[in-house]
Amino acid sequence: MPKWSQRSGRRACVVGLDGVPYSMLQRFMDAGVTPRLRDLAARGRMASMTVSLPEISSVSWTTFMTGRNPGTHGIYGFTDLHEGTYKTSFPSFRDVKTETIWDRLGAANMRSVVINQPATYPARPIHGALVSGFVAVHLDRSVFPAKYLKTAREVGYEIDLDAAEVRGNPPALFGKLHELLGMRRRMLEALWKAEKWNLMEVVVTGTDRLHHFIWDAYEDPSHAHHGDFLDYYRAVDAFVGDVADRFAADGGGENFFVLSDHGFCGTQKEVYLNTFLAENGYLVLGDAKADALGAISERATAFCLDPARIYIHRRGRFPRGSVAPADVAPLKAEIKARIEALRDGDEPVVRHVFDGAEVYFGPEADRGPDLLVVPRNGYDCKGRIGAPGIFGERRLQGMHTWDDAFFLTLRADLLPQADNLNLVDVPARVLQSLEVDLG
Repeated sequence: MPKWSQRSGRRACVVGLDGVPYSMLQRFMDAGVTPRLRDLAARGRMASMTVSLPEISSVSWTTFMTGRNPGTHGIYGFTDLHEGTYKTSFPSFRDVKTETIWDRLGAANMRSVVINQPATYPARPIHGALVSGFVAVHLDRSVFPAKYLKTAREVGYEIDLDAAEVRGNPPALFGKLHELLGMRRRMLEALWKAEKWNLMEVVVTGTDRLHHFIWDAYEDPSHAHHGDFLDYYRAVDAFVGDVADRFAADGGGENFFVLSDHGFCGTQKEVYLNTFLAENGYLVLGDAKADALGAISERATAFCLDPARIYIHRRGRFPRGSVAPADVAPLKAEIKARIEALRDGDEPVVRHVFDGAEVYFGPEADRGPDLLVVPRNGYDCKGRIGAPGIFGERRLQGMHTWDDAFFLTLRADLLPQADNLNLVDVPARVLQSLEVDLG
């Protein structure tokens, strides 16, 4: 690896707050819940932004770490299809098809420290240090270089909470969230001192977990745990403020950034798109009782993968695919129109259906879905096969949104006033603060 160079002392620091909506953060700033973030925004600039589609962490954080569209980095969901089959698996850091911003910095003799960013398991060599975020199975495969595994164990580091332990148990949930935040702090402090670095990045994922499990406590001031919800945000705000103070004390200047990877809202119902496709004759299974994609029939013309990715059952792409190339465009238009017309009583369910060709570009674009459904707030789309109806009871209180993410920077010159900021635009601005080109 190249020798380390601070490149005239240039440094940048990024704090990720997984799933924090711009609208919530603005509300908390106005109410005094997050005074440190309010002060940072006042010193610089904060904007709302849209993110990659689908609006899930594995896709969004990979977009952030590469500065590329999914059509280039190749990650489309928490599960992705194996080419030419109906099999799916969890993509890992090994499946990312392009270089990361940390690779770009390494090529410029600059070092990065990355703590808890999702979609970085198993940890692989970077010019610096990396501690993987979820989904990570084993701690000993989550740390690079291996010498920091001892440090991780000494600070009691854990990757994530156990959903089964905290779901439906608010005291356990809040206790674990504060515990995990303390672990992030201790790991940050250890690597801040141990590593020579130009880019420091740490991600807090507890915010996402909080929203999924107990969003109602945010929306309802009379909720028994509304105060606990606000207290956790006060702790997150203090954490961000402490990182900002440490960066300033080290002479870091104005290259301080905070962002989220998607927005969030409350869930009203789940929407089972495969059931919709089946009821409209697009999804046909060889076994009517089947609940897996492997049972798809050659008579099927479309299917869905979580959370809202629709694939045309193309001839030549899938083993039993039957849709001819000439029929793909009209079929996409037909399905798009029907899904956009979906109602829950008098309520519209879908905000927009994007054609994959509109949003994906690059050498991996052909592997992506053909259509992407963006639901209206409250309607949580799922790719479950075999659900008895199109609508079902919510299982999580909060759901991701494509818009309402945020980006905050002290470098107002790196965030011109604009109404169309997207997450893919952000990494180049972080690198620009270090005078490195994304390439």
